[in-house]
Amino acid sequence: MDLLGQYLINGLMLGTIYALVAVGFTLFFGVLDVIKFSHGDVLMVGAFTGFTAASAAGALGFSHPLAQLAATVVFALAGTALLGAAVAKWLILPLKNAPRLNILLATLMLGTALRESVRLFYPDGSNPKAFPSLLPTSAWQFGNFTLRADSAILVVTGIAVIVGLHLLINRTRLGLAIRAVAQDEETARTMGINYTLIVLVTFALGSGIAAVAGVMDGLYYNEINFGMGLLLGLIGFSAAIIGGLGNLYGAILGGFLFAALQMVGAVAMPFASAYKDVFAFAVVIALMAWKPTGLIPERSSDRV
Repeated sequence: MDLLGQYLINGLMLGTIYALVAVGFTLFFGVLDVIKFSHGDVLMVGAFTGFTAASAAGALGFSHPLAQLAATVVFALAGTALLGAAVAKWLILPLKNAPRLNILLATLMLGTALRESVRLFYPDGSNPKAFPSLLPTSAWQFGNFTLRADSAILVVTGIAVIVGLHLLINRTRLGLAIRAVAQDEETARTMGINYTLIVLVTFALGSGIAAVAGVMDGLYYNEINFGMGLLLGLIGFSAAIIGGLGNLYGAILGGFLFAALQMVGAVAMPFASAYKDVFAFAVVIALMAWKPTGLIPERSSDRV
């Protein structure tokens, strides 16, 4: 039972990270019907931006972990939100009427450019960076089960971000405008909604959430590297697909499901650390073959 509890906490931790990444793919697809394959590398940029902010805060004399954590989150969010809006304005929107393959290739090449730029131009960017430990290192003991304070804080934070996004989308005028644009762009324009602004805000929102996932990943593993967005982006996209691309709650479900599959693979298979991802992706392939529209497919309607 103690081991089960440890796997459960690990699964919740990873699930929140994957869900946050998957939500970005769903937001982009829901608003513009595009797949932004640079999303994982935007996450990586957010993690490096947060790492740089924490290092700068320490160098300027802000040695308290809370001050460094605040700088990490604020600059990571702001930097990736601006990057996401810039990508939407100067890359996605100009290609809006082009074949979908063009956007897919453009974002794929953008991700490579971001990744290689960090590797080449960030100081010693080709080597992993030790992400600072900014959260409490205390732990609670329940029998043989140990609950780390930093893991609990990260899980609660991730769930809070998901709940906040739910409230934003469903309880605010901005969320109403995003849902209107996602449902029918032409009617939304007719009703006076600033289409371009909503697209920019949506891409900024999705990219900012990816930055939170990147910072959480760095805090959890105490390490970041220029290639971290490759696997996280692929897992986030897979989670969005199996949950139902275009459905916010499907993306969240898919993120936690993928983490659960990894935990099952880690427990049930030999050499777990090597094969848990293989097991998870194999099950995802089977789920896609069984239910191509995802577990919670996006609702659509035909205009007549």
